[in-house]
Amino acid sequence: MHGGVVCTLLDSAAGCAVHSQLPAAVGFSSIEIKVSFLSPANGATLEIEGRSLRVGRQVAFAEAHARTAGGKLIGHATTSLALVRG
Repeated sequence: MHGGVVCTLLDSAAGCAVHSQLPAAVGFSSIEIKVSFLSPANGATLEIEGRSLRVGRQVAFAEAHARTAGGKLIGHATTSLALVRG
């Protein structure tokens, strides 16, 4: 599996974790993401989990992990997200 696919899944999971803590009508957009690939996915079924670390007024921080169905960690990401208040 291409690393870009795993990166997209990690970015989405981290964004969803932050989005779940935002009030209605507040959006977000990724500012930056850092991904560490620890081992190849090799077509395995993946479980992606995101966690919000801090949600401020303008910026939020989150992380996400990608694991195989057996629990082996294959990728980790940290991200910063801009909060868009309408």
